[in-house]
Amino acid sequence: MAPAEQRKSNGENKVKLADIAKQTGYSLATVSKALNGKADISEAARQAIDKALKDNGYIRRVSLSRKQRTIEVVFRDFETIWALEVLRGIITEAKPHNINVMVAESGDRQHPDSSWVEGIIDRQPIGAILVFSNLTDKERSMFQSHGIPFVVFDPSGNPALDDLSVQADNWMGGVIATRHLLELGHKRIGIITGPDEMLCSRARLDGYSAALAERNIPTSPELITEGDFTTPGGYEGAMALLEDEQSRPTAIFAGNDLQAMGVYEAARQLKIRIPEDLSVIGFDDIQTAAYMGPALTTVRQPLQDMAATAARMVIDTNEGRKIQKRVVLSTSLVVRDSTRRLKSRD
Repeated sequence: MAPAEQRKSNGENKVKLADIAKQTGYSLATVSKALNGKADISEAARQAIDKALKDNGYIRRVSLSRKQRTIEVVFRDFETIWALEVLRGIITEAKPHNINVMVAESGDRQHPDSSWVEGIIDRQPIGAILVFSNLTDKERSMFQSHGIPFVVFDPSGNPALDDLSVQADNWMGGVIATRHLLELGHKRIGIITGPDEMLCSRARLDGYSAALAERNIPTSPELITEGDFTTPGGYEGAMALLEDEQSRPTAIFAGNDLQAMGVYEAARQLKIRIPEDLSVIGFDDIQTAAYMGPALTTVRQPLQDMAATAARMVIDTNEGRKIQKRVVLSTSLVVRDSTRRLKSRD
C-alpha cells in the first residue's frame, strides 16, 4: 500500500488493493496507478477508485517525512526574460521561509500531456505554481487526490471555481495602453496580440477595442495581427503591419515587451524611426524595457509581486491558513521614450 494512504479510524491500512479492485471492477494495476498518481488511467477509473477508498475509511494524506520543503514552478517555456522575472519573485517570497524552488517545464505549449503532473507527485513538493496553465479535470484531480496545493499563475483559460489563481488586470492594461496612444493623437493603431487561446492575450485585445470604441473609432481587422509573445513573433507581426507604406499604422501596441523588441528590429530594417515615425508601446515592463533604444513605453504588469503572491498562497495553504482564491493585481502605464505626439500631416 502506498505510504500516502492512512486509515482514518486507527491509522492502519486494513483494506487491501485487492478489496478496492474487487469493489470497483478495476484491475490491481489500475488501482495501484490511481493510488500513485499515474496519468495513464481514465478519469472515470480514478474517481471510482478514490470513492472506494473514501468509502472504506481512507483519507489521502501526504506523509510529512516524504513532503519536501520545495515549491515547484512549472513553465511551458522557461527560455524568456519574462520567466526569470517570475522566478525571481517566487524565490524572494520562499527564501525567508527556508523553502527551495524547483523549476520544471510541462512541454507543448497548447497540449502538454499529463506526465509532468506525475513528476510533481513523485517529488512531493509543498505545492506547485503553474504558469500559463489550463488544467484538465484529470490533472486537477491528480493534484487534489495527493494533497498537493497548486496556484495557477496568469491562467491561459478561465480557472475552475476552486482553483487558486493570480493574474494582472490585462483588460485594463489594454485600455490604458491604447488610451495613451489615442491621447497622443494616434488613430491608426496596430496591435500584435499573443496567442488567441491565452486569456491574457484576449483580454488585452478586448481592452484595445474598448479604448477605440470610447473615441468612436472602429476596430480594423487589418490593424490586428496575432503573435506568440516572442521577439520573432513581434518582428513578423510588425513586418505585416508596416510593409505597405500607404496604409501602415502610426503606432503599434505590442502584446508584450518581447514582441516590442521584434517591432524595433522590423522598424530598423524598414528605416522607420521610433518614435518620430512610429510610436511603440509594450506590456509587462521587464527589466530590459528601460534599456531599449529608445527606452520602451509599456504597461507595467507587476510580475514579481504576482509571483510572490502565488508563492505566499502556496505557503499559506500548506500551513492551513484561509486565503483569497483569486487575486487580480493592477496594471499601470510607464511612459518612456518610444511614444510621442503624432505630428499633423499636411
